[in-house]
Amino acid sequence: MFEQLREGISSIFQGWGRKGKLTEKDIDEGLRQMRREFLAADVNLKVAKELIQRIKERSLQDNVILSLTPAQQIAKVAYEELTSVLGEKETDLTPHGEPPFVVMLVGLQGSGKTTTAAKLALRLKHSGGHPLLSASDTRRPAAREQLSTLGKAIDVPVYGDGQDPLDVCRGAKDRARESHLNWLVIDTQGRLHIDSGMMEEISCIRNKLSPLEVLLVLDAMTGQEGVRIAEEFHRYLELTGVILTKMDGDARGGTALSIKEAMGIPVRFIGMGERLDDLEVFRPQRIASRILGRGDIETIVERAQEAVSEEKAKLWEKKLKKGSFDLNDFLEELRGLKKMGPLEQMLELVPGLPSHKLTVDEKRLGHVEAIILSMTLRERREPHLLDASRKRRIARGSGTTVLEVNQLLAQFEKTRKLAKKLGSPQTKLFQKVLKLP
Repeated sequence: MFEQLREGISSIFQGWGRKGKLTEKDIDEGLRQMRREFLAADVNLKVAKELIQRIKERSLQDNVILSLTPAQQIAKVAYEELTSVLGEKETDLTPHGEPPFVVMLVGLQGSGKTTTAAKLALRLKHSGGHPLLSASDTRRPAAREQLSTLGKAIDVPVYGDGQDPLDVCRGAKDRARESHLNWLVIDTQGRLHIDSGMMEEISCIRNKLSPLEVLLVLDAMTGQEGVRIAEEFHRYLELTGVILTKMDGDARGGTALSIKEAMGIPVRFIGMGERLDDLEVFRPQRIASRILGRGDIETIVERAQEAVSEEKAKLWEKKLKKGSFDLNDFLEELRGLKKMGPLEQMLELVPGLPSHKLTVDEKRLGHVEAIILSMTLRERREPHLLDASRKRRIARGSGTTVLEVNQLLAQFEKTRKLAKKLGSPQTKLFQKVLKLP
């Protein structure tokens, strides 16, 4: 996400940093280049022009251009203005009124609306809610079956009785109320293009149900076209927010940077993968930090906390201090890292890590896991028992080589020693297992 834009903007600030003192001409040239980078990332033209103009006006002030570190001061200005464009603060779903709280998802066909409905329901469930999914797309073949399958996967009930979309929605709301379910997520019908019939049908459903939220599910790869699509939906439905899907793909990020500034509608969530838990709250400050190459340590910490319980982390810390951190713990930690999501995505959040080094061999992680699982419980607790004969047996059992077994043991021993000195093993596992610089 934002890789091309991040690299382009980082090169601009690096150029400014090498010069030390900056002239007005230097700033103008850098900002012209920055404007080109935003446009190349499919940022709306008007939004890009206004953003660059605000950065320029603030950058040419004496306290910036005459400071000892003008490049850093301009970076601070760019971060603040970019955060403003993105929406300044996150806006999660906040219930008010009487349940069930209705969240209506709208959008074009192919935007990932049905999958997003399940992702949102799972997120609400993890937050302590009790959601019901409404399969209100009665025309697309297999739409109901798809949502039903997704509902079973996350253990969330799905209502889909009836043929008329409005009747389905009304029935779902009644079912949610009867079953004491406090959230209703409605998957409405999409079209391959915007037409008045579709918009009037969805508008009728909105007026009858009075939903808490009307969220547009938008493919992030639509680029500048995304703003036009959002404007049309907003004209009929008064959207309360946008969910951007496929942000983990080839999307250049322009839609995320344009929606709030162009329309005043916040981006609420972003889809970051195919797994049903790959839905993140859109946090403008963190996104701005990523775009400017400053990383996103907060997200790394949050995902680590979700993957590894506090009790487990404290247990590992005690074991490290006693010198009893073994290969069983190492395996659990490795699995915890895998739960955090695709590791290349995680490494993109590490500040200062060059993008050309963001390559992770997922097969290698599988080999490490296979090697440890091929050991006996005693061998995992006491790796010093592993002689040549045992290593050959482990290599055969894991489909690897004795060399790979030796490499793992050597890396584990180094990791254990370093982690004992520095505290938590997580950072060292990143460095040693994944061979980071």
